Amino acid sequence: EVQLVESGGGRVQPGGSLRLSCAASGFTFSTLDMSWVRPGPGKGPEWVSTIGHRASYTYYGDSAKGRFTISRHDAKNTLYLQMDDLQPEDTALYYCARVPLRSGSQFYSDYWGQGTQVTVSS
Repeated sequence: EVQLVESGGGRVQPGGSLRLSCAASGFTFSTLDMSWVRPGPGKGPEWVSTIGHRASYTYYGDSAKGRFTISRHDAKNTLYLQMDDLQPEDTALYYCARVPLRSGSQFYSDYWGQGTQVTVSS
């Protein structure tokens, strides 16, 4: 059974930092791309950041560029998102997602975790 369990969310002031983690199990983590996703302004999700299998590439959405860093530890089956200079507009439920298919910067996910809440407020 595929499981993705996020942790590390919380409440921080603007300019603060958080490090999200996603513990994966039930599949061969190292062979798949992984993403962090949050609800988008429209109907679809916003792909915050994606990392290729074995860290072959990284992708950052416009909101994450220069502030967030995605990484993975394949031996621990864990995905990370270091979030710096957080702003109120980053407030959201952040999901870890498994990405079996990609075409350029278009991603398809088949499993999401339950999410971890990030709240940025003074």
